[in-house]
Amino acid sequence: MEISKKTEKISACLKKIKMTITNENEPQSRRHFFSKVLKKTGGITINEVERQAEKVARRYVRPPGASTELDFLSHCTRCGECIPACPHGTIFPLGAHTGVAVNTPALDLINKACHLCDDFPCIAACETDALNLILKEDLKFAKVEINTSTCLPYLGPECGVCISVCPVPGAITVNLTTPEIDQKICIGCAICREACMVSPSAINMLPNM
Repeated sequence: MEISKKTEKISACLKKIKMTITNENEPQSRRHFFSKVLKKTGGITINEVERQAEKVARRYVRPPGASTELDFLSHCTRCGECIPACPHGTIFPLGAHTGVAVNTPALDLINKACHLCDDFPCIAACETDALNLILKEDLKFAKVEINTSTCLPYLGPECGVCISVCPVPGAITVNLTTPEIDQKICIGCAICREACMVSPSAINMLPNM
C-alpha cells in the first residue's frame, strides 16, 4: 500500500474511533475497543495505528495534559483553539508531512518554552479529553542536556542564568561552579534553554524516550 493511501486510511480509522469513543478508561479495555473499531474500517490494525502514533510521539512534544499519542490523536478535533490560548506562542500545528497528526498541536521547545502557566489556558481551551488537567510535577516534555563545550561556566566565566529561571526545585544544581541537570526531576519545559545567554543555546532538547 502506498504511504499516502495508508496515511489516509489510518486517518479515517482515527476519525472512526473519535466518533465512537466511549468513556472506558482502563488501558487494556480501551485498546480492545480501538481494535474492534479498526476491524470494521478495512484491515488497518491497532498495531499499525500505534506505530504511526509512536513515530509522531518520538519527534514532537505535545502540550501539557496530553496522554498517550493514540489517545491524543483519537480525541483531538484539530480545532486549533489551544494554539492562540498559549500566551507565549509555544504551541503550533503540525504540517501535512506528519500524516495522521496533521493540524494537531505540538510545542516548539527548540525556540520557545512552556512556562507552566498556573491556569493552563491551553488545557482550558480544549473542548475534548485530548488535553486534561495535570499536576506540574507529573509533566515530562523532553530530556534536557547541557552542551558543556559551549556552556559558559564550563569554559570559565560565571553565569547561573539557567539555575535562576528554572521553575522546578532541584532540577538544575551546581557542582562546584558548573550546572548539572537531574533527569529524574527535570520536566523538560525548556525555560532554561530560552533564557540561556549563549547563542545557539547551550541547552539541548532531546526526545523524551
